[in-house]
Amino acid sequence: MRARAKEAIVVFVSGALFGAGLAISGMTRPAKVIGFLDVFGDWDPSLAFVMMGAIAVHFVAYRLVRGRSTPLFGGKFAIPTRKDIDLRLLAGAAIFGVGWGIGGYCPGPGITSLATGAVSVMVFVLAMVVGMFATGRFEAALGRARGSSSPAPGPSSTASHWVSSK
Repeated sequence: MRARAKEAIVVFVSGALFGAGLAISGMTRPAKVIGFLDVFGDWDPSLAFVMMGAIAVHFVAYRLVRGRSTPLFGGKFAIPTRKDIDLRLLAGAAIFGVGWGIGGYCPGPGITSLATGAVSVMVFVLAMVVGMFATGRFEAALGRARGSSSPAPGPSSTASHWVSSK
């Protein structure tokens, strides 16, 4: 089996596990997420347990694979090297939080919830994609205005690169 096919299978299985986990834990239901964010009202701490489970799995898995020189399926590991907290990160986190708090979805559960066929989910995901591409265009224009040939590295520029390079 070719490396690309193996990589696609691993990506598919990972995505299916992620989607199933979101659905089983109830994280695809906006009311569940909003209940978690309502710390001064009828707070639902269950999302914290889902996050702790994800962190625990990552903690173990990361330590198992970091000793390898290369991933099982892929050319090299994509491990972030930046550790600074800048205005761009804070602004992005704030905007993400507002969208999450208003809509009750973040990207993973939003995409997973497309399977329900709910119009509100479709509108959310469409708006999310438009926002991502608009941000990429804005960053590119900002980079050109500053005399740079490319935008500052970040999620939207990375996502645009991934889509265009595959």
